Amino acid sequence: MNRRNFLALTTALVALPHLALAQDRLTVVTSFSVLNDMVSQVGGDRIDVATLVDADEDAHMYQPTPADARSLSDANVVVVNGLGFEGWMDRLIEASGFAGSVIVAVDGIATRDMPEMEGHAGHDHGAFDPHGWQSLANARIYVANIAQGLSAADPAGAEVYAANADAYLAQIDATEAELQDLLAEVPQDRRTVVTSHDAFGYLGDAYGLTFLAPQGLSTESEASAADVATLITQIRAEDIAAVFLENVTDSRLVQQIAAETGATVGGTLYSDALSGPDGPAATYLEMMRHNVATLAAALKP
Repeated sequence: MNRRNFLALTTALVALPHLALAQDRLTVVTSFSVLNDMVSQVGGDRIDVATLVDADEDAHMYQPTPADARSLSDANVVVVNGLGFEGWMDRLIEASGFAGSVIVAVDGIATRDMPEMEGHAGHDHGAFDPHGWQSLANARIYVANIAQGLSAADPAGAEVYAANADAYLAQIDATEAELQDLLAEVPQDRRTVVTSHDAFGYLGDAYGLTFLAPQGLSTESEASAADVATLITQIRAEDIAAVFLENVTDSRLVQQIAAETGATVGGTLYSDALSGPDGPAATYLEMMRHNVATLAAALKP
């Protein structure tokens, strides 16, 4: 064997373990960017993961493509939020012929009941608020569901998924302490704010904040003139300190409300999607820190 052939054979043999590892990886598709980050944290090097609804994109308004169906047809696992958040997902799974396992991340959380929203224009979430990731307590349940689902699909990786989940949960615990410190100085009479759509109820429940939103739970809803007028009256009557933009909604309605009430525009919150990699909310935990820091800065006297 000449030197060139020997080197080629050696290189191929060295590469074999890496090729086997790549072939053994789970192919995972997530519904939107927040889940994509969580799944990446838990799955680590044992998975190849892609998302359908990317950073700064609105899952409520998303229209699946033929490429999405192809991605699902080739996947081993699909991870969804659940509670009707992805109203298009069941149809996409059926159309794709997906034959793998589905992980529903929201399973087991204490849901916020929203019966008054049934029948709201553009509302398709039923009687429950699906935005469970806006609470770190819920995020712990998401992580447990993801680790369990990945382990069921890939039993050989169960120890890796458990270890990755434990490490991620430790980061969540540290972030929880940061968020509590950030909001500690916000007075009780300055804890009501306005956002575009009602995505932050779980965050409000966790930290004693009240969120008002003209659009309801879904960005597909359109706020009526009467709803907006009522909200403006409430802002004036309660001297609500700040209104906030969202990365996935049209800012014009909130800007109008701010102009008519004199409320401060406190900044942009990330609700249903992360920012791009160079933005302030490129990961789930960065999103939580950014949102709470933005709220605290605007609400503190």
